[in-house]
Amino acid sequence: MAGTDQRGHPKRDAMGAALAVLNRLASTAVLDRLGLRKPVERGVYQVTKGGFTAVGAASRTFAGARELGAPQRPAPSSDPGLFDLTPTEDQAMIRATVAEFAAEQLRPAAGEADTRCAAPGEVLRTVADMGVTLTGVPEALGGVGDERSAVTGVLVAEAMAHGDMGLAVACLAPSAVSTALVLWGDAEQQATYLPSFVGDNVPAAALAIQEPRALFDPFVLHTKAYRTSSGFVLDGAKSMVPRASEAELFVVAADVDGRGPALFVVESGSSGVSVESDPGMGLRAAGMGKLRLDQVVVPAGALLGGGKAEVYAECVRLARIAWCALAVGTAQAVLDYVIPYVNSRVAFGEPISHRQGVAFAVADIGIELAGMRLLTYRAAARAEQGKSYARETALARRLCAEKGMRIGNDGVQLLGGHGFVKEHPVERWYRDLRAIGLAEGIVLV
Repeated sequence: MAGTDQRGHPKRDAMGAALAVLNRLASTAVLDRLGLRKPVERGVYQVTKGGFTAVGAASRTFAGARELGAPQRPAPSSDPGLFDLTPTEDQAMIRATVAEFAAEQLRPAAGEADTRCAAPGEVLRTVADMGVTLTGVPEALGGVGDERSAVTGVLVAEAMAHGDMGLAVACLAPSAVSTALVLWGDAEQQATYLPSFVGDNVPAAALAIQEPRALFDPFVLHTKAYRTSSGFVLDGAKSMVPRASEAELFVVAADVDGRGPALFVVESGSSGVSVESDPGMGLRAAGMGKLRLDQVVVPAGALLGGGKAEVYAECVRLARIAWCALAVGTAQAVLDYVIPYVNSRVAFGEPISHRQGVAFAVADIGIELAGMRLLTYRAAARAEQGKSYARETALARRLCAEKGMRIGNDGVQLLGGHGFVKEHPVERWYRDLRAIGLAEGIVLV
């Protein structure tokens, strides 16, 4: 794969990347075992036939495309009776494919995307055509998976973040919304919105929980939802909303009548919805912005998951697992970058890796990274098996937030003066890793 061919056809190369991914999926025997052969072959046909088309914010009309007697939910994955970190055959294939895409398209585009505070359109279109939003959607709804797989989501997020965390957030933001609709949407919500996420033109969408205030607690929201005779009125503001200027659909967290937080589906074309650019220290490539809700009227059917407290709590936990996966991928990128650097950087007649202080710092990164990965995978495995995973999520988040930021800092320190300049990507990874302990929502597994 490549970003642009010699004749200057980035779209053609993006098409090649998408077809390569889908053709790999279509050629594996795993699809026959899982019963996914026809959906994937249909995906290959649609990409070949449809090509790429751009979608503007608020230009889409969401309408029910089919009648569903009941909401479709992915079944919990089977419990093997032991904790095994070895990916399945299809998980290994997906991870390898996403890792190749991240290395060849995300990593080279990351620096410019960070400067522009926006992800390249061709990269986003390639990701959409790769079918990232298909993996968590049941086959009955046009997706390619009937079994819950948070671990697969973690592997995808980790592989993308190894290329760049900001671009990974931009790429994965729509799948957070489609996953929320699959897990907690009712039949009408799924029939109305999910067909867009499995079609040719995946909408830009965002899960908006974070609010613009210090010491934010996702369970104490200032965004309010008031009941009316016909639905709800939403009022408040959200921050760290990825691709805010182009998003067509939001899942917004709001406190309902002072009784506790809940999730609402909000279309960007609704009266009272406005967005503004709000770039921060890190994750600049995700095109972060503020979402303002000024007396936004939504119908009763916009409430997701029946407004149940356990649904919102599960959403927060699954988002935290996703952030841990992003931290693991970026921390691995730091380790993979500093090892050859300290081995090749010569000072006082020998590589600086010969100094104990340097060698021990690199070893600490490897040790801490292994712990982060172990806790993240364990939390995801319990989540997809339908087991309690609150404790495992809390442990993973605490470790990834603390050690992830330390790994970013150590990466900068090990490069010395080079760690401070944009010629080397570690300064960007350091800025991105600082978001792990702060960000809520946005991504989901």
